[in-house]
Amino acid sequence: MSILNVEHLSHGFGDRAIFEDVSFRLLKGEHIGLVGANGEGKSTFMNIITGKLQPDEGKIEWSKKVRVGYLDQHTALEKGMTIGSVLHSAFDFLYDMEQEMNDIYASLGDVTDDDEMNKRMEEAGTIADLLTMHDFYMIDAKVEEVARALGVLELGLDKDVTELSGGQRTKVLMAKLLLEKPDILLLDEPTNYLDVEHIEWLKRYLNDYENAFILISHDVPFLNSVINLIYHMDNKQLNRYVGDYDKFQEVYAMKQSQLQAAYNRQQKEIAELKDFVARNKANVATRNMAMSRQKKLDKMDVIELAAEKPKPEFYFKEARTPSRVIFSTKELVIGYDKNEPLSKPLNLEMQRKQKIVLTGANGIGKTTLLKSILGLIPPLSGTVYQGEFLEIGYFEQEMDQHISTTCIEEIWNEFPSYNQNEVRSALAKCGLTTKHIESLCRVLSGGEQAKVRLCKLLNRETNLLLLDEPTNHLDVDAKDELKRALKEYNGSILMVCHEPEFYEGLATDVWDCSQWTTKTI
Repeated sequence: MSILNVEHLSHGFGDRAIFEDVSFRLLKGEHIGLVGANGEGKSTFMNIITGKLQPDEGKIEWSKKVRVGYLDQHTALEKGMTIGSVLHSAFDFLYDMEQEMNDIYASLGDVTDDDEMNKRMEEAGTIADLLTMHDFYMIDAKVEEVARALGVLELGLDKDVTELSGGQRTKVLMAKLLLEKPDILLLDEPTNYLDVEHIEWLKRYLNDYENAFILISHDVPFLNSVINLIYHMDNKQLNRYVGDYDKFQEVYAMKQSQLQAAYNRQQKEIAELKDFVARNKANVATRNMAMSRQKKLDKMDVIELAAEKPKPEFYFKEARTPSRVIFSTKELVIGYDKNEPLSKPLNLEMQRKQKIVLTGANGIGKTTLLKSILGLIPPLSGTVYQGEFLEIGYFEQEMDQHISTTCIEEIWNEFPSYNQNEVRSALAKCGLTTKHIESLCRVLSGGEQAKVRLCKLLNRETNLLLLDEPTNHLDVDAKDELKRALKEYNGSILMVCHEPEFYEGLATDVWDCSQWTTKTI
């Protein structure tokens, strides 16, 4: 049974086409991975099918009474909302039904006609049955169960959502979505900011999920563990592949090889036909044969290869050698409120050429530690000593979504001595096309924005990199290239990361921050 039909979808931003005549069908129970390079339009596709964005052309048709749940990259939570109120809002439709039932019961005192009385009682009974079927009277228990599974319960259900870290907000939104139990889940990079323990729980949940879902993710092991179909977004088209991501890569590589071979054969044939026509069209004896070959050329369905997309090339510029000790802390306590410190007193030391990964659940102070070492946040107590001759490069989790600069302006502001050609070249090396480079930063995808921020880092001489979840939003090619560049980097690295497959073979040390946090995990 078809849940969603998309027919002849075309869409673009300005003169940049995203989709051309795309069709798509979602069947009941399908577990789909939506994949493609950064900027190919995955999040745009989600916004179109959920009605947040109107396509230039095409038809989007959902089955009647289908409940859709969508977790996107940039959902806003407003001040005054508590974790508990957000989670309970998953059941707003049931609370509305309860109110309707209570209104019916309240109106019975005014009814004198037996038929009308029976009719209203039957309506109220139907609603009561629906509430029971949806476990309405177990809402509090269900909220607690899912909140505990995703590590939200320990934060306190009465906590204001604006006080949460990025990872904590993601987990709250995820919990709300799963509590809604929609007919279809639409998940846009749900593992960003989730720690390993909760990613494992999400894997189990999705494997047991009876309804359909569409999942955008660049986390290949996660994708392989939960999906059975791949839709590949590439060159303004959407193509379907049966199997997991590894199977898709195998079939896709074969298709590309066959297409290239067919293209080469056809190009050879075209060259031979053109050569024959050129040599024989002026000769009376061979003119008819030349015209015949020209007709064949005119009718030929010419194979076109998609333009090769720029692949990122990351090479970090290195500053002079720093002192042996990069930083050390003495009885350092980090946090924002003396009454709620995020750590026990810390005595840490990092030496030159160490590549350290910080792991542990979200909200326990990993980002706060990075900022405390940088001096962006004063310690609650204790001291941080920075070594000599440090040239620090800092990669934050997110770009400010309110900035009004283009990519070119963003890099130019950072490196005013660069000429326009140097700015464009630097961005192109990060895998951005001319269209991206000339666009406003805020309209780019999360992965494209990450590449702009990496561009700043790559073009500054550093000997210490502080990286806060640098793999979030990056596509597979960019992740692989970033790992290679970080392995080659001769400086020191302190990095927050939740992807073991990324930092294995790269990290010299892994610090488990749960060992020193004061927060309940």
